[in-house]
Amino acid sequence: MAIEVFNRYENKYVFDDAAYRKLYAELLEYMEPDDHNKQHEFYSITNLYYDTPHNSLIRNSLSKPKYKEKLRLRAYGVPNQDTKVYLEIKKKVFGLVNKRRTTLKLHEAYDFVRTGQPPEYRDYMNKQVIEEIKYFLTCYDLEPKVYLSYDRKALFCKNNRDLRITFDTNIRSRRCDLQMEHGTYGELLLEPGQWLMEVKAEKTIPVWLSKMLSEHRMYRTSFSKYGNEYKKMIRNSQIETTESERVLYA
Repeated sequence: MAIEVFNRYENKYVFDDAAYRKLYAELLEYMEPDDHNKQHEFYSITNLYYDTPHNSLIRNSLSKPKYKEKLRLRAYGVPNQDTKVYLEIKKKVFGLVNKRRTTLKLHEAYDFVRTGQPPEYRDYMNKQVIEEIKYFLTCYDLEPKVYLSYDRKALFCKNNRDLRITFDTNIRSRRCDLQMEHGTYGELLLEPGQWLMEVKAEKTIPVWLSKMLSEHRMYRTSFSKYGNEYKKMIRNSQIETTESERVLYA
């Protein structure tokens, strides 16, 4: 059974392809690809983020509060209406990430968020998480806002399965056609050849990894895929407004 409750710290790094190749090769001395990557070089992750009409959740998140939360729908690959996906609440409190999710079929997840009414219980669902999401939906007037997909490589530590490192590239987003079953197309969020690495651990990272990151001059950064997409959308809107005013008053 897939793990449905996570508590961990996540540190993020952004770098180019050359830096990725050097670091990845060294990490293989201590880590091994997860089950998905043992079968394929990459696997695709697709997400649908929900927010209020005024983008309250992401705006609050970007203000860097001590507590923040969001709701998203996640699938591996491109799902269809009957594909099992994950509906999850992700919270962050003083740097500790808590993720709670339940398996649902795609059409069940769509209907649950749209109506606020949970689906009829099935054995693949997590009752407790469904109740938590039901309550979450009473707190916010949510609607689908952003589709995000990316190609991932993931590694687990050979001696400590609580340590996981993921590498995401080709991050794509769109704010139209918000149906996960319609494919992974979208606008690139990072420059071609850039990677987002996330180091995920329940406690502190091991000394060997800290030393390796220092030797490669890897420095932590604050990077939220949804947050950066929102900031990019705002910048583009401001540019379009300025251009429209320039044409209007030319």
